[in-house]
Amino acid sequence: MTMAPKSVLTDAVNASMPLAESLFREIGEKTAAAAGVSREPYGPGEQTAIDILTRAGRTLDLEIASDPFGNLYLTLPGRGRSAPAWLVGSHVDSVPSGGNYDGLAGVVAGVTALAALRRCNVVPPCDITVMGIRSEELSSWYGGHHDGHIGSRAALGLLPAGELESAVNSRTGRTLREHMRDAGFDPAAVGRGSPHLSPDRFKGYLELHIEQGPVLENRGIPVGVVTAIRGAARARSCRCLGAYTHSGAVPHEYRSDAVMATVELVRELDLEWERVRAAGGDLVFTVGKFFTDAGVHALTKVPGEAQFTLDFRSQSAATLKAMKVLAERLARDIGARRRVGFELGQFSVQQPAVMDSGCRSRLLEGARAFGIPHMEIASGAGHDAQDFAHAGFRAAMIFVRNSHGSHNPDEAMDIADFALGTRLLAWMLMQEQES
Repeated sequence: MTMAPKSVLTDAVNASMPLAESLFREIGEKTAAAAGVSREPYGPGEQTAIDILTRAGRTLDLEIASDPFGNLYLTLPGRGRSAPAWLVGSHVDSVPSGGNYDGLAGVVAGVTALAALRRCNVVPPCDITVMGIRSEELSSWYGGHHDGHIGSRAALGLLPAGELESAVNSRTGRTLREHMRDAGFDPAAVGRGSPHLSPDRFKGYLELHIEQGPVLENRGIPVGVVTAIRGAARARSCRCLGAYTHSGAVPHEYRSDAVMATVELVRELDLEWERVRAAGGDLVFTVGKFFTDAGVHALTKVPGEAQFTLDFRSQSAATLKAMKVLAERLARDIGARRRVGFELGQFSVQQPAVMDSGCRSRLLEGARAFGIPHMEIASGAGHDAQDFAHAGFRAAMIFVRNSHGSHNPDEAMDIADFALGTRLLAWMLMQEQES
Protein backbone atom coordinates (compact mmCIF):
# COMPACT_ATOMS: atom_id res chain seq x y z
CA MET A 1 0.00 0.00 0.00
CA THR A 2 1.34 3.49 -0.82
CA MET A 3 -1.32 5.65 0.78
CA ALA A 4 -3.65 4.91 3.67
CA PRO A 5 -7.27 6.13 3.74
CA LYS A 6 -8.08 8.29 6.75
CA SER A 7 -10.00 5.48 8.46
CA VAL A 8 -7.12 3.03 8.00
CA LEU A 9 -4.59 5.55 9.29
CA THR A 10 -6.82 6.37 12.26
CA ASP A 11 -7.12 2.69 13.17
CA ALA A 12 -3.36 2.15 12.76
CA VAL A 13 -2.50 5.11 15.01
CA ASN A 14 -4.99 4.00 17.65
CA ALA A 15 -3.61 0.45 17.50
CA SER A 16 -0.10 1.86 18.02
CA MET A 17 -0.99 3.76 21.19
CA PRO A 18 0.10 0.88 23.47
CA LEU A 19 3.63 1.36 22.08
CA ALA A 20 3.48 5.07 22.95
CA GLU A 21 2.17 4.36 26.42
CA SER A 22 4.87 1.78 27.06
CA LEU A 23 7.60 4.21 25.95
CA PHE A 24 6.26 6.97 28.18
CA ARG A 25 5.95 4.57 31.10
CA GLU A 26 9.39 2.95 30.79
CA ILE A 27 11.29 6.19 30.18
CA GLY A 28 9.40 7.91 32.99
CA GLU A 29 10.11 5.10 35.45
CA LYS A 30 13.78 4.76 34.55
CA THR A 31 14.47 8.51 34.72
CA ALA A 32 12.34 9.23 37.79
CA ALA A 33 13.60 11.69 40.39
CA ALA A 34 12.35 12.47 43.90
CA ALA A 35 9.67 14.45 42.07
CA GLY A 36 8.91 14.02 38.40
CA VAL A 37 11.72 13.07 36.04
CA SER A 38 15.27 14.36 35.61
CA ARG A 39 17.02 13.79 32.30
CA GLU A 40 20.11 15.98 32.50
CA PRO A 41 21.70 17.04 29.19
CA TYR A 42 24.53 14.63 28.39
CA GLY A 43 23.75 12.81 31.62
CA PRO A 44 22.58 9.25 32.38
CA GLY A 45 18.85 10.06 32.32
CA GLU A 46 19.00 11.55 28.84
CA GLN A 47 21.06 8.58 27.66
CA THR A 48 18.53 6.15 29.15
CA ALA A 49 15.76 7.76 27.09
CA ILE A 50 17.92 7.57 23.94
CA ASP A 51 18.65 3.89 24.58
CA ILE A 52 14.98 2.99 25.02
CA LEU A 53 13.99 4.87 21.86
CA THR A 54 16.81 3.18 19.95
CA ARG A 55 15.51 -0.21 21.01
CA ALA A 56 12.03 0.75 19.80
CA GLY A 57 13.56 1.76 16.46
CA ARG A 58 15.19 -1.63 16.10
CA THR A 59 11.90 -3.36 16.89
CA LEU A 60 10.27 -1.41 14.05
CA ASP A 61 13.18 -2.21 11.71
CA LEU A 62 14.08 1.44 11.28
CA GLU A 63 17.47 2.66 10.15
CA ILE A 64 19.38 3.94 13.19
CA ALA A 65 22.08 6.61 13.20
CA SER A 66 23.56 9.35 15.38
CA ASP A 67 25.67 12.44 14.88
CA PRO A 68 28.83 13.68 16.65
CA PHE A 69 26.66 15.54 19.17
CA GLY A 70 24.68 12.49 20.29
CA ASN A 71 21.39 13.19 18.54
CA LEU A 72 19.45 10.06 17.56
CA TYR A 73 17.99 9.46 14.07
CA LEU A 74 15.42 6.72 13.33
CA THR A 75 14.49 6.49 9.63
CA LEU A 76 11.63 4.76 7.83
CA PRO A 77 12.73 4.42 4.16
CA GLY A 78 10.41 5.93 1.57
CA ARG A 79 9.82 5.22 -2.09
CA GLY A 80 12.05 8.05 -3.23
CA ARG A 81 15.19 7.63 -1.17
CA SER A 82 16.99 10.47 -2.87
CA ALA A 83 14.06 12.87 -2.46
CA PRO A 84 14.03 15.42 0.39
CA ALA A 85 12.92 13.68 3.58
CA TRP A 86 10.64 14.68 6.41
CA LEU A 87 12.36 15.28 9.74
CA VAL A 88 10.23 14.82 12.87
CA GLY A 89 11.58 15.45 16.32
CA SER A 90 11.84 17.07 19.71
CA HIS A 91 14.11 16.82 22.74
CA VAL A 92 14.57 13.93 25.15
CA ASP A 93 16.11 15.79 28.09
CA SER A 94 14.07 17.49 30.83
CA VAL A 95 14.33 20.21 33.41
CA PRO A 96 15.26 19.04 36.93
CA SER A 97 12.23 17.35 38.51
CA GLY A 98 10.20 18.08 35.40
CA GLY A 99 7.33 16.38 33.63
CA ASN A 100 7.60 13.28 31.47
CA TYR A 101 5.91 14.69 28.35
CA ASP A 102 7.83 17.93 27.71
CA GLY A 103 9.89 17.16 24.61
CA LEU A 104 9.55 13.40 24.87
CA ALA A 105 5.97 13.50 23.53
CA GLY A 106 7.27 14.75 20.17
CA VAL A 107 9.80 11.95 19.78
CA VAL A 108 7.32 9.30 20.89
CA ALA A 109 4.73 10.73 18.48
CA GLY A 110 7.22 10.38 15.63
CA VAL A 111 8.03 6.78 16.55
CA THR A 112 4.33 5.99 16.97
CA ALA A 113 3.50 7.51 13.59
CA LEU A 114 6.13 5.31 11.94
CA ALA A 115 4.77 2.28 13.79
CA ALA A 116 1.29 3.10 12.43
CA LEU A 117 2.63 3.35 8.87
CA ARG A 118 4.38 -0.01 9.32
CA ARG A 119 1.15 -1.47 10.70
CA CYS A 120 -0.86 -0.55 7.59
CA ASN A 121 1.97 -1.50 5.20
CA VAL A 122 2.44 2.06 3.95
CA VAL A 123 5.59 3.08 2.14
CA PRO A 124 5.77 6.86 2.45
CA PRO A 125 6.61 9.05 -0.56
CA CYS A 126 9.99 9.96 0.95
CA ASP A 127 12.15 8.96 3.90
CA ILE A 128 10.82 9.96 7.31
CA THR A 129 13.40 10.47 10.04
CA VAL A 130 12.54 10.84 13.72
CA MET A 131 15.16 12.84 15.61
CA GLY A 132 15.69 12.51 19.36
CA ILE A 133 17.41 15.79 20.20
CA ARG A 134 19.88 16.30 23.03
CA SER A 135 20.21 19.13 25.50
CA GLU A 136 17.35 21.49 24.64
CA GLU A 137 16.82 22.26 28.33
CA LEU A 138 20.44 23.23 29.01
CA SER A 139 19.38 26.54 30.57
CA SER A 140 17.85 24.69 33.52
CA TRP A 141 21.09 22.85 34.28
CA TYR A 142 23.90 25.15 33.14
CA GLY A 143 24.81 28.71 34.06
CA GLY A 144 27.16 31.02 32.22
CA HIS A 145 26.54 32.43 28.77
CA HIS A 146 24.75 30.17 26.30
CA ASP A 147 21.50 30.00 24.35
CA GLY A 148 20.47 26.42 25.17
CA HIS A 149 19.10 24.11 22.46
CA ILE A 150 22.52 22.51 22.09
CA GLY A 151 21.64 19.36 20.13
CA SER A 152 19.61 21.08 17.43
CA ARG A 153 21.92 24.08 17.03
CA ALA A 154 24.99 21.86 16.88
CA ALA A 155 23.46 19.66 14.16
CA LEU A 156 22.33 22.74 12.21
CA GLY A 157 25.70 24.49 12.40
CA LEU A 158 24.26 27.30 14.54
CA LEU A 159 26.17 26.60 17.77
CA PRO A 160 29.23 28.81 18.41
CA ALA A 161 32.08 26.66 19.71
CA GLY A 162 32.68 29.21 22.48
CA GLU A 163 29.43 28.19 24.21
CA LEU A 164 30.97 24.81 24.96
CA GLU A 165 33.30 26.63 27.38
CA SER A 166 30.99 29.41 28.58
CA ALA A 167 28.17 27.00 29.53
CA VAL A 168 29.01 25.69 33.01
CA ASN A 169 27.12 22.93 34.79
CA SER A 170 25.55 24.36 37.96
CA ARG A 171 25.92 21.03 39.77
CA THR A 172 29.48 20.04 38.84
CA GLY A 173 31.13 23.33 37.88
CA ARG A 174 32.41 21.70 34.70
CA THR A 175 31.93 22.96 31.15
CA LEU A 176 29.56 21.65 28.52
CA ARG A 177 32.57 20.63 26.45
CA GLU A 178 33.75 18.34 29.25
CA HIS A 179 30.32 16.81 29.81
CA MET A 180 29.73 16.26 26.09
CA ARG A 181 33.12 14.57 25.73
CA ASP A 182 32.60 12.43 28.85
CA ALA A 183 29.27 11.25 27.41
CA GLY A 184 31.17 9.83 24.42
CA PHE A 185 30.55 12.52 21.82
CA ASP A 186 32.75 14.90 19.84
CA PRO A 187 32.58 18.55 20.93
CA ALA A 188 35.41 19.32 18.51
CA ALA A 189 32.90 18.72 15.69
CA VAL A 190 30.97 21.85 16.69
CA GLY A 191 31.48 24.39 13.92
CA ARG A 192 33.77 22.11 11.95
CA GLY A 193 32.84 21.78 8.29
CA SER A 194 29.33 21.78 6.86
CA PRO A 195 26.25 21.32 9.11
CA HIS A 196 25.11 17.77 9.78
CA LEU A 197 21.59 18.82 8.78
CA SER A 198 20.90 21.20 5.89
CA PRO A 199 17.49 22.33 4.57
CA ASP A 200 18.14 21.23 0.99
CA ARG A 201 18.06 17.58 2.15
CA PHE A 202 14.68 17.83 3.87
CA LYS A 203 11.09 18.53 2.99
CA GLY A 204 10.66 20.17 6.36
CA TYR A 205 10.80 19.75 10.13
CA LEU A 206 7.69 18.85 12.16
CA GLU A 207 7.47 18.89 15.94
CA LEU A 208 4.62 17.72 18.16
CA HIS A 209 4.79 19.16 21.67
CA ILE A 210 2.55 19.56 24.68
CA GLU A 211 1.28 23.09 25.11
CA GLN A 212 3.10 24.47 28.12
CA GLY A 213 0.44 27.03 28.93
CA PRO A 214 -3.30 26.84 29.71
CA VAL A 215 -4.91 28.06 26.47
CA LEU A 216 -6.00 24.75 24.90
CA GLU A 217 -7.05 23.38 28.28
CA ASN A 218 -9.12 26.44 29.14
CA ARG A 219 -10.81 26.49 25.73
CA GLY A 220 -11.52 22.77 25.69
CA ILE A 221 -9.58 22.17 22.46
CA PRO A 222 -7.24 19.14 22.18
CA VAL A 223 -4.92 20.23 19.35
CA GLY A 224 -3.26 23.47 18.29
CA VAL A 225 -1.43 24.47 15.11
CA VAL A 226 1.40 26.82 16.04
CA THR A 227 1.67 30.14 14.23
CA ALA A 228 4.99 31.36 15.62
CA ILE A 229 7.46 30.80 18.46
CA ARG A 230 8.25 33.81 20.58
CA GLY A 231 11.83 34.98 20.63
CA ALA A 232 13.58 35.82 23.89
CA ALA A 233 16.00 38.33 25.35
CA ARG A 234 17.40 36.99 28.61
CA ALA A 235 19.85 38.29 31.17
CA ARG A 236 20.83 35.25 33.21
CA SER A 237 23.22 36.65 35.84
CA CYS A 238 22.08 40.13 36.92
CA ARG A 239 23.35 41.77 40.10
CA CYS A 240 22.54 44.91 42.03
CA LEU A 241 25.36 46.03 44.35
CA GLY A 242 24.65 48.37 47.24
CA ALA A 243 25.98 48.47 50.79
CA TYR A 244 25.23 46.32 53.85
CA THR A 245 24.24 48.56 56.76
CA HIS A 246 22.13 48.46 59.93
CA SER A 247 18.41 48.26 59.22
CA GLY A 248 17.42 50.50 62.12
CA ALA A 249 20.22 53.04 62.20
CA VAL A 250 20.50 54.18 58.58
CA PRO A 251 17.84 56.59 57.21
CA HIS A 252 16.30 56.18 53.76
CA GLU A 253 18.32 58.94 52.15
CA TYR A 254 21.64 57.32 53.09
CA ARG A 255 20.87 53.78 52.12
CA SER A 256 22.19 51.83 49.14
CA ASP A 257 19.52 49.13 49.30
CA ALA A 258 20.01 46.52 46.59
CA VAL A 259 16.60 44.90 47.08
CA MET A 260 14.60 48.13 46.97
CA ALA A 261 16.44 49.25 43.84
CA THR A 262 15.84 45.93 42.11
CA VAL A 263 12.17 45.96 43.09
CA GLU A 264 11.83 49.39 41.47
CA LEU A 265 13.52 48.15 38.31
CA VAL A 266 11.22 45.13 38.11
CA ARG A 267 8.13 47.24 38.77
CA GLU A 268 8.99 49.68 35.98
CA LEU A 269 9.51 46.82 33.55
CA ASP A 270 6.19 45.30 34.64
CA LEU A 271 4.43 48.61 33.95
CA GLU A 272 5.96 48.70 30.47
CA TRP A 273 4.70 45.15 29.91
CA GLU A 274 1.18 46.39 30.70
CA ARG A 275 1.59 49.30 28.27
CA VAL A 276 2.79 47.04 25.45
CA ARG A 277 -0.14 44.66 25.95
CA ALA A 278 -2.65 47.52 26.12
CA ALA A 279 -1.34 48.76 22.76
CA GLY A 280 -1.93 45.33 21.19
CA GLY A 281 1.69 44.20 21.30
CA ASP A 282 2.98 40.74 22.16
CA LEU A 283 5.19 40.46 25.25
CA VAL A 284 5.68 38.35 28.36
CA PHE A 285 8.13 39.22 31.13
CA THR A 286 9.44 37.09 34.00
CA VAL A 287 11.90 37.47 36.86
CA GLY A 288 12.50 33.78 37.48
CA LYS A 289 15.24 34.27 40.10
CA PHE A 290 15.51 37.00 42.73
CA PHE A 291 17.57 36.39 45.86
CA THR A 292 20.03 37.76 48.39
CA ASP A 293 23.12 36.01 49.76
CA ALA A 294 21.98 33.52 52.39
CA GLY A 295 25.46 33.54 53.92
CA VAL A 296 25.35 37.27 54.61
CA HIS A 297 21.77 38.55 54.67
CA ALA A 298 19.84 39.01 57.90
CA LEU A 299 16.62 40.45 59.24
CA THR A 300 18.47 43.46 60.63
CA LYS A 301 20.65 44.25 57.60
CA VAL A 302 19.99 46.53 54.69
CA PRO A 303 20.80 44.16 51.79
CA GLY A 304 23.97 45.10 49.97
CA GLU A 305 23.51 42.71 47.05
CA ALA A 306 20.66 41.16 45.11
CA GLN A 307 20.88 38.71 42.23
CA PHE A 308 18.13 38.18 39.65
CA THR A 309 17.27 37.24 36.08
CA LEU A 310 15.32 38.97 33.32
CA ASP A 311 13.38 37.06 30.67
CA PHE A 312 11.55 38.96 27.90
CA ARG A 313 9.67 37.02 25.21
CA SER A 314 7.83 38.31 22.15
CA GLN A 315 6.90 37.48 18.57
CA SER A 316 8.39 40.90 17.71
CA ALA A 317 12.15 41.31 17.46
CA ALA A 318 11.67 45.08 17.77
CA THR A 319 9.83 44.65 21.08
CA LEU A 320 12.62 42.46 22.45
CA LYS A 321 15.21 45.06 21.49
CA ALA A 322 13.16 47.87 23.03
CA MET A 323 12.79 45.99 26.34
CA LYS A 324 16.51 45.29 26.52
CA VAL A 325 17.30 48.98 25.90
CA LEU A 326 14.71 50.03 28.50
CA ALA A 327 16.11 47.65 31.14
CA GLU A 328 19.60 49.05 30.63
CA ARG A 329 18.39 52.67 30.84
CA LEU A 330 16.30 52.01 33.94
CA ALA A 331 19.27 50.29 35.59
CA ARG A 332 21.41 53.39 35.03
CA ASP A 333 18.74 55.84 36.21
CA ILE A 334 17.60 53.87 39.27
CA GLY A 335 21.17 53.00 40.17
CA ALA A 336 22.20 56.65 40.20
CA ARG A 337 19.19 57.74 42.23
CA ARG A 338 19.34 54.90 44.78
CA ARG A 339 23.15 54.86 45.11
CA VAL A 340 23.60 51.30 43.81
CA GLY A 341 25.22 49.72 40.79
CA PHE A 342 23.45 47.31 38.44
CA GLU A 343 25.31 44.69 36.46
CA LEU A 344 22.86 43.18 33.99
CA GLY A 345 25.55 41.34 32.08
CA GLN A 346 25.13 40.05 28.57
CA PHE A 347 21.66 39.44 27.15
CA SER A 348 21.25 36.23 25.17
CA VAL A 349 18.84 36.86 22.30
CA GLN A 350 16.79 34.27 20.44
CA GLN A 351 14.95 35.69 17.46
CA PRO A 352 11.23 34.93 16.97
CA ALA A 353 10.43 32.16 14.50
CA VAL A 354 7.35 32.20 12.28
CA MET A 355 6.16 28.73 11.31
CA ASP A 356 5.94 27.90 7.59
CA SER A 357 2.61 29.09 6.17
CA GLY A 358 2.27 26.19 3.73
CA CYS A 359 2.82 23.57 6.42
CA ARG A 360 0.39 25.36 8.72
CA SER A 361 -2.27 25.40 6.00
CA ARG A 362 -1.81 21.70 5.34
CA LEU A 363 -2.03 20.87 9.05
CA LEU A 364 -5.24 22.86 9.34
CA GLU A 365 -6.58 20.98 6.31
CA GLY A 366 -5.72 17.66 7.94
CA ALA A 367 -7.33 18.62 11.24
CA ARG A 368 -10.54 19.52 9.41
CA ALA A 369 -10.43 16.31 7.37
CA PHE A 370 -10.15 14.18 10.53
CA GLY A 371 -12.70 16.24 12.45
CA ILE A 372 -10.12 17.13 15.11
CA PRO A 373 -11.12 20.17 17.20
CA HIS A 374 -8.24 22.61 16.82
CA MET A 375 -7.14 26.24 16.88
CA GLU A 376 -4.18 28.29 15.75
CA ILE A 377 -1.96 29.34 18.64
CA ALA A 378 1.34 31.11 19.29
CA SER A 379 4.01 29.37 21.35
CA GLY A 380 5.27 31.32 24.33
CA ALA A 381 7.95 28.74 25.06
CA GLY A 382 11.02 28.11 22.94
CA HIS A 383 11.37 24.87 20.97
CA ASP A 384 13.86 23.17 18.68
CA ALA A 385 11.54 24.08 15.79
CA GLN A 386 12.70 27.68 16.06
CA ASP A 387 16.29 26.62 15.40
CA PHE A 388 15.23 24.71 12.30
CA ALA A 389 13.27 27.73 11.08
CA HIS A 390 16.29 29.97 11.64
CA ALA A 391 18.44 27.51 9.68
CA GLY A 392 16.15 27.80 6.64
CA PHE A 393 13.96 24.71 7.17
CA ARG A 394 10.24 24.77 6.56
CA ALA A 395 9.13 24.20 10.15
CA ALA A 396 5.77 23.54 11.75
CA MET A 397 4.45 22.50 15.15
CA ILE A 398 1.45 20.64 16.54
CA PHE A 399 0.44 21.38 20.13
CA VAL A 400 -1.38 18.85 22.30
CA ARG A 401 -3.51 19.95 25.25
CA ASN A 402 -1.84 19.52 28.62
CA SER A 403 -3.10 20.23 32.15
CA HIS A 404 -1.16 21.75 35.05
CA GLY A 405 1.42 23.61 32.98
CA SER A 406 4.88 22.29 32.26
CA HIS A 407 8.40 22.17 33.70
CA ASN A 408 6.85 20.49 36.72
CA PRO A 409 5.98 16.87 37.65
CA ASP A 410 2.25 17.43 37.18
CA GLU A 411 2.09 17.60 33.37
CA ALA A 412 -1.09 15.78 32.42
CA MET A 413 -1.42 15.09 28.72
CA ASP A 414 -4.32 12.78 27.94
CA ILE A 415 -3.36 9.86 25.70
CA ALA A 416 -6.54 10.39 23.65
CA ASP A 417 -5.41 13.94 22.84
CA PHE A 418 -1.95 12.62 22.03
CA ALA A 419 -3.52 10.13 19.61
CA LEU A 420 -5.31 12.98 17.80
CA GLY A 421 -2.05 14.91 17.44
CA THR A 422 -0.18 11.82 16.30
CA ARG A 423 -2.88 11.05 13.75
CA LEU A 424 -2.50 14.54 12.29
CA LEU A 425 1.28 14.14 12.25
CA ALA A 426 1.12 10.78 10.48
CA TRP A 427 -1.28 12.18 7.87
CA MET A 428 1.03 15.12 7.23
CA LEU A 429 3.97 12.81 6.68
CA MET A 430 2.05 10.94 3.97
CA GLN A 431 1.28 13.93 1.77
CA GLU A 432 2.68 13.51 -1.75
CA GLN A 433 2.81 17.20 -2.65
CA GLU A 434 4.79 19.98 -1.06
CA SER A 435 2.71 21.79 1.53
